[in-house]
Amino acid sequence: MARKNILSGLMDDSKKFTAVNSEPVNDPDKQQMNFKGIGALGAVTRSIDALAARADAAREIEEKLAHGETVIDLDTALIEDSFVSDRLGHNDEQFQELVEAIRLRGQDSPILVRPHPERDGKFQIAFGHRRARAAKELGRPVRAVVKKLADRDHVIAQGQENSARADLSFIERTMFADKLDKLGFDRETIMAALNADKTTISKMLSVTRRIPAEVLLAIGAARATGRDRWHDLSAKFEEDNAAERAMLFIGTTAFEAAEPDARFDMLAAFLSKKPASAVQTTTPSSAVTEWQRSDVKAKIKDDGKQFTIALRAGKASAFGTYIADNLDRLYEAFEDSRTTGKNGDQ
Repeated sequence: MARKNILSGLMDDSKKFTAVNSEPVNDPDKQQMNFKGIGALGAVTRSIDALAARADAAREIEEKLAHGETVIDLDTALIEDSFVSDRLGHNDEQFQELVEAIRLRGQDSPILVRPHPERDGKFQIAFGHRRARAAKELGRPVRAVVKKLADRDHVIAQGQENSARADLSFIERTMFADKLDKLGFDRETIMAALNADKTTISKMLSVTRRIPAEVLLAIGAARATGRDRWHDLSAKFEEDNAAERAMLFIGTTAFEAAEPDARFDMLAAFLSKKPASAVQTTTPSSAVTEWQRSDVKAKIKDDGKQFTIALRAGKASAFGTYIADNLDRLYEAFEDSRTTGKNGDQ
């Protein structure tokens, strides 16, 4: 159905604001209008009529917004994040791809906001946080649907939109459910927000009840780590002193330097060991080392299972290419050195 031009009333009524109509007027009401169009009184009357027409147009806009029918441009300075977060950090690479996409072709789909429940003139995001942040970085308004939403409808819209996009990890969805539970939302609301049944929600909440929030935040989104592995990890926290040991481990240099999924693996492996044999891993002073020359730097990580060298600065790319091109020769030299060492010991 075609949208009504809500400003057309202003344009149509402009004929009434002319000082003299071109056609003879016999109607007493129209004669009065002609009289009002003359002099200072006419100017005041025209202003009042124009303001009234604009007020009617504004009311019509508000009615459409209340039904989610109108997409408008909003200044990002007027928008605040949702009252319940659903992400653990941001993927900078993916975000920059989004920024570039919006820069090139504009914003494909609007975000959903509601009038802020406590601050007049402000809005609160239900979903579309990354699009709003991208618009802010580009210095442009964000396209948004404004709709009056109660808290329950707000979190359901937020959760369902994220579920539809499938861009939240299991633990992000789980922590979102946990926050809703702690805010006092009933189980039906949480189920609707996450599009999950009661049993699934109960299992999700069992993870957050066993693993301390500090540990979950330290691990991060861990997008490649699924439900079953998180359940297995949470079960380890039922053992004596598991939480205390985990809190010590997440403060180590090796853990902090790793990516979220690697952090999960490291913590799971650490808690699987007996405390007596695991104490040594709480202070892996040689796990991360650095090497530096004037035009290239290297950060070297060794957790016993994986050895990585990360190069940066001016000649990082050229030096890295050289190493890659000479891996065969370097490996042969390595094997020769081992053989020589063994012969020397004999």
